Amino acid sequence: MPMPRPRCLPRRKLPALLLGGLLAAAALLPAIASAQAVSDPTPLHYRDAAEEARFHALAAELRCVQCQNQSLADSNAQIAHDLRREVLTLMQQGRDDAQIKQFLVDRYGAFVLYRPPMDARNSLLWFGPAVLLLGGAGVLVWVVRRRSRQLQPMDNSEERW
Repeated sequence: MPMPRPRCLPRRKLPALLLGGLLAAAALLPAIASAQAVSDPTPLHYRDAAEEARFHALAAELRCVQCQNQSLADSNAQIAHDLRREVLTLMQQGRDDAQIKQFLVDRYGAFVLYRPPMDARNSLLWFGPAVLLLGGAGVLVWVVRRRSRQLQPMDNSEERW
């Protein structure tokens, strides 16, 4: 039985396929370009270096409400851009850091603060690990003492290994 010949494209169809592939790649370029990270189209304008330093210090203390694990200064989410702009606007209106933080807490909750104030609602978060550690140590001491009372000392007559 003769082996079938491999099917090859005729030479005249090869340039047409290459051209079609290039056209498809060119058609996908706008989609690739739109997949880039969101960037802030308008930069923030500070009045002086002191205001810029205060802004960066405040933005580092605030959490991005979308990313949740990045500060407002580090996040690239669109809401972080909006919140940075809002914080700068509030600063330029003459509000101090505590007023700005309170404004954001009223709007987004205490979660927006990296260091939330200690109160009755979050005291378990502040003291819970220490309570669990001390409770575990207490249980460990209790178990060890109880077992040591149950052990009987060996007599000389008993066989030792």
